Amino acid sequence: MQHPSPKKDLAMTSATAPDLGQMPEWDLSDLYAAPTAPEVARDIEKGAADAKALKTRWQGKLVAAGSDGAMLAQAVKAYEDLSDLLGKLGSYAGLLYAANQTDPVRAKFYGDISEKLTSISSDLLFFELELNKIDDADLARALQHPDLVRYKPWFDDLRKEKPYQLDEKIEQLFHEKGQTARGSWNRLFNETMSGLRFEVPGIDEPQTLEPTLNLMSDPKPEKRQAGAEALAKVFTGNLRLFTLITNTLAKDKEISDRWRGFKDVAD
Repeated sequence: MQHPSPKKDLAMTSATAPDLGQMPEWDLSDLYAAPTAPEVARDIEKGAADAKALKTRWQGKLVAAGSDGAMLAQAVKAYEDLSDLLGKLGSYAGLLYAANQTDPVRAKFYGDISEKLTSISSDLLFFELELNKIDDADLARALQHPDLVRYKPWFDDLRKEKPYQLDEKIEQLFHEKGQTARGSWNRLFNETMSGLRFEVPGIDEPQTLEPTLNLMSDPKPEKRQAGAEALAKVFTGNLRLFTLITNTLAKDKEISDRWRGFKDVAD
């Protein structure tokens, strides 16, 4: 029995990629109307000011506040509100960028916001470190306060990090270098993957990664084969870059784990 070649069969059944029209996009307007919206700059400015104010108010005082549930609840609520604001900025920039990682305008906005958030959050590193210095008995009593008790699961998770936390200066170094270390390599990988194009026999236009991967689940074996060959060709051509990224990220994690004292992947 003679089997049709993948190229011939694809040419007959899928000469061009299907025209799906205008595809849906995330509506991020609940966060911000646009990257240039004045609320973005306003919230960055507010976040920076609030972080400095929180640091001035609470740095060096959280251990003493640990025996007073009402006072500790006040500090944690201020930290929570600020984290929500910074999270809103980070979520908007990240989702906007994820929707089109090849758009230089979005990439720049994402990079700018990430840099600003790293700078702002550097003022907050002391907070969780000092909370973990509170005596266990004092914290247990404080958590009985009605304004603080709802944070108990968060405190439980925070306590698990205590054996692996470092001196504040070292934590700050790790935090700030994350922009140029692990974060940059992750971004290089994501942008490289988004920019890849795959020549699939029988389809006129080069394909992005997603539709090419979709061919791998096509019911026709010849289409699956065509997709697999297109993927293998492009991935092989980028093998040295992917190897460098993977090895660098693995070494970065090994250094971090060694400094923190992690002994097991489950830690």
